[in-house]
Amino acid sequence: MTTTYKTAVLGDKDSIYGFASLGFTIFPIEDSLEAVKIMRQLSDSGYAIIYITEFLASQIPQELERFASQALPAIIPIPGLRGNTGMGMKNVSKSVEKAVGSDILGDS
Repeated sequence: MTTTYKTAVLGDKDSIYGFASLGFTIFPIEDSLEAVKIMRQLSDSGYAIIYITEFLASQIPQELERFASQALPAIIPIPGLRGNTGMGMKNVSKSVEKAVGSDILGDS
């Protein structure tokens, strides 16, 4: 039996609209409370990857921390139209450092 996982994208409509053409389920969200609610629903519904705009992610750090200790879903911040905050790259750097025990990307 094969498990099929789904991918979702959360953020402001203008930033995420194009992801629908890639087959991802999009959730246009501006409100942080709605983002928390949707993320929890997606987690319970078999979504393995949730992309979230950095701006929206910056509004819900406690919720992101809650998911950080879980294998799934993977929560991945992406730049949106409001710009790149560097949050996504910081998370990659932290993950690499955790995996290999050293900051090999040199982002200290």
